Amino acid sequence: MYQVGDKGWKIKQAQQYLLKLGFDPDETDGRFTKSTRKAIRKFQKKYKLKETGNLDNATYEELKFQVEAKEYGGNVASTRILKTAAQYKGVPYVFGGTTPHGFDCSGYVQYVFAKNGIRLTRTADTQALEGKFVSKKNLKPGDLVFFTTYEPGASHVGIYAGNNLFWNATSSRGIMLSNLTDSYWGPRYYTARRILTGNDRSR
Repeated sequence: MYQVGDKGWKIKQAQQYLLKLGFDPDETDGRFTKSTRKAIRKFQKKYKLKETGNLDNATYEELKFQVEAKEYGGNVASTRILKTAAQYKGVPYVFGGTTPHGFDCSGYVQYVFAKNGIRLTRTADTQALEGKFVSKKNLKPGDLVFFTTYEPGASHVGIYAGNNLFWNATSSRGIMLSNLTDSYWGPRYYTARRILTGNDRSR
């Protein structure tokens, strides 16, 4: 934890984050001043953190996250979803799996959204009825993408991550990033749904 009188690279980084987010600390030279404390306290109040004015780990991580969210496009919800999705990279595929011990495709998507306070149904075909339709060319990070694999209709689902990539549970390699346009997934693309209403702002 850092407080008034301290100095260091982490304080400097935090000051730069504060400046980017509109909480002007006056200085960005790594010296923890009273102005820095005031800016941190304002940030803590806005994001419902403990209002100490000190730079603790929770405050630093929230600063970092908010800057990343802003630079990513301002949609905090989609950024959180993708951050959660990435945490389970490499978790094995288990048919019927709904926990970090093993996921199937829809169990993984349901779990990731639930961790962010959003309830989805359990299977790919019913998830394909949730939210609103979005065309392939208008996909935004956090949208659900569906594919026809072992049966007609939506039988596989993933979470779009941008740049034609999506997070999904694959039977061969578990949780991984796949490419929407590769030789396997490209021809099997079925539809997409928008669950996160914040994505509509930049549609």
